[in-house]
Amino acid sequence: MMGDLNIAEPGAVIGFAGRRVIEQTIGEKLPKSFQTAEFLEEHGFVDCIVHRKDLKQFLGRVLSYYNHK
Repeated sequence: MMGDLNIAEPGAVIGFAGRRVIEQTIGEKLPKSFQTAEFLEEHGFVDCIVHRKDLKQFLGRVLSYYNHK
């Protein structure tokens, strides 16, 4: 993932390969929360988690930071 700001919805599952595929590849069990937005936020891959109903207001606030000179 690459971006200035990575936003996820609460409980979103984010990943390229599924849990089973990764577990079979590495031969280990993964944490239950693996690939969830919350797990990825804790590990620095997601910057913030915002509920969809709050997204418009959140983006307006973030974009206003870029507008200041």
